Amino acid sequence: MSSASDPAPRAHGVGGTTEELRRSNLARILGLVHRDGDLSRAELTRLTGLNRSTIGGLVGELRELGLVFESMPDAGAKNRAGRPSPIVHASPNVAAIAVNPEVDAIYVGLVALGGHVLRRVRVELAGSPSSHEVVEMARAAIAGLLAWSQTDIRVVGIGLAIPGLVRSADGQVRSADHLGWIDEPLTEMMAEASGYRTVAANAAQLGMRAESVFGAGRGVDDLVYLIGGSSGIGGGVVTGGQLLSGAEGYASEFGHTFVATGGALCTCGARGCFEAEVTQAALLESVGLQAEQADQLPLALARASASPAADPGGRVERLVARDRELVRIAVKNAVNLFNPSMVIVGGFLAALYAQPNADIDEMAGDAISASRELLQITPAALGPDQLLVGAAELVFSELLIDPAAILGV
Repeated sequence: MSSASDPAPRAHGVGGTTEELRRSNLARILGLVHRDGDLSRAELTRLTGLNRSTIGGLVGELRELGLVFESMPDAGAKNRAGRPSPIVHASPNVAAIAVNPEVDAIYVGLVALGGHVLRRVRVELAGSPSSHEVVEMARAAIAGLLAWSQTDIRVVGIGLAIPGLVRSADGQVRSADHLGWIDEPLTEMMAEASGYRTVAANAAQLGMRAESVFGAGRGVDDLVYLIGGSSGIGGGVVTGGQLLSGAEGYASEFGHTFVATGGALCTCGARGCFEAEVTQAALLESVGLQAEQADQLPLALARASASPAADPGGRVERLVARDRELVRIAVKNAVNLFNPSMVIVGGFLAALYAQPNADIDEMAGDAISASRELLQITPAALGPDQLLVGAAELVFSELLIDPAAILGV
């Protein structure tokens, strides 16, 4: 069992310089195919600077490990020598299980190498679950996902996306206020119940990780990420290409940014926190939707904005205007503090701007002018899959450092 939220795990020690180099090159090849998608052997040769025979040997070893497979390119596709270059694909049969407990549901997904969500399920809840209930419900959902698959899936671990503070050293859930959890050893419990290596981190930081690798933040070294969901608002920061995690992994709690004097009481005990003032529940209620219909919120808000008949009395309009103003305060603080080149907005926060008359760039209108000159603000690209993909990426991170060691070869 392993429990960690370190976004860049250290490589396992191996003996001998030649062996270290071989394993390092294996990791490079697998990492490229995982993050960049299907690549030909010729492209891998160009990207790594290794010769063709070395690439052939490394790809062959990854193929024997079951981590990649190859196919011939379409007719007419040739490398520079004039011969067809085989295409290397990440194996769809190597997967991580992702689990994201929320106040109203537990999301469980099967995510293959390459960040492909093979299948996801939502387990409805009558109320906030205990850690023991999460383990039992997730275990049943995992069994169903694996039974659904028509092929043998090699599961390399479970990633937990927790809406709360997760200690990076051991995956202990220090607090998840919306779930009523304090010092819950969920990572250890899940590992013992499932038999799979289990790792955990804050859900919002994992969503940011997914967007950084596969989504809107791909290739961006300085970004701020904000996401709103049923369990509140979270976020993350990448600066200089490195995740800002803090001393124990608790950094970037944007949901507890102060936005309103004398505001609503937050679950953390303070008043006027961002996530206490701007909530998914209030927006859903304003347009007559239930929690399980959250994916319909952007369209419902757009309809209310476009038609006075759909918003009698302008109640929805006033709520959206107030929420946007509070989002501006939070984004202003983030931009002034971190000077990102991009702000990514996900979940119901993005729904506030998914309307024809909404200017998403206005989010940063109050920030220091020099800090927003080159700033880009964009919705998250991965939609509802971002937390599951991020949780899987946490599992895959060690595999990508040393494939042979993690697979026990």
